[in-house]
Amino acid sequence: MLTVRYEQLGLRKGDLLLDLGCGFGRHAYEAAKRGARVVAFDYADAELKEVRNTFGAMAEAGEVGPDSLAGAVQGDGTRLPFADGAFDRVIASEVLEHIPDDQAALDELARVLRPGGTMAVTVPAWLPEQVCWKLSDEYHAPFVEGGHVRIYRAADVRDRMRGAGVNPGVSHRAHALHSPYWWLRCAVGPTNDDHRAVAAYRKVLEWDIVKAPRVTRWPEAALNPVLGKSLVVYARKPPA
Repeated sequence: MLTVRYEQLGLRKGDLLLDLGCGFGRHAYEAAKRGARVVAFDYADAELKEVRNTFGAMAEAGEVGPDSLAGAVQGDGTRLPFADGAFDRVIASEVLEHIPDDQAALDELARVLRPGGTMAVTVPAWLPEQVCWKLSDEYHAPFVEGGHVRIYRAADVRDRMRGAGVNPGVSHRAHALHSPYWWLRCAVGPTNDDHRAVAAYRKVLEWDIVKAPRVTRWPEAALNPVLGKSLVVYARKPPA
C-alpha cells in the first residue's frame, strides 16, 4: 500500500533515496523496483532487520538489483548520520507526527537532500485524525508510547517545510477507505483487534490492497480529497 506517488516525487533510475522511518519498507521496496538505490532509516532495529531480509529475497528473485539496498541504518531522525546533499530524493511517510521536534527532523531532511532534489512528506490528515483523537484517548500519545503527538493541517506542514528551506508544491490525500476503519477501531477501543466489526473491515482492506479492484479504486479516488487518511506534500530544495 503506497502513499507517495513516485512520478510526483520525480524518482529516476539510479537516484539515491532516503526512506526515513521506513517501517517494514513498503516505499523502499517500490523505489528499488523502479531502479533507485535506497537507504532505509528507522529508529526500530527489528523493522530494519525485516527490511534487510526482504531486500535479500527480492534480489534473489530478480525483482531488484543486488545493490538496490544502499544501507539500512538505525538512528534518530533529528540527527541524521549523512553528509549534506547526499540524497536525490527523500521520503518521510507517517513519521513526523511521532517526533516531538518535527522541525528538527525536517531541517535534517532538507540538509541531506541535494540542491534541486525533491522530498515527499506524509502525515495523518487533519479531519480523520481529529475524529480518532476525539473517539479515544488510547489512540495517541501519551497513552501510546511513541504515538502521535500532534495533528497537522496542510498549512502546518507547508510552513515547516519552508522553515527548513525547501519549497512545498503539490499535495494530495490518500487512503480514504482507511479512515472509517480507524474510526471504528477507536470507537470500540484501539487495542480491541478481535472485535468482529474490526476484523471484518480489516479483511476488506486486505482484499482491497492485494486485489486493487475497480469497485473500490474509483470510490476511494472520489473520497480521497475529503476523507483521505493521509496528507502527502511534495517539496523541492532550491538549486545551488
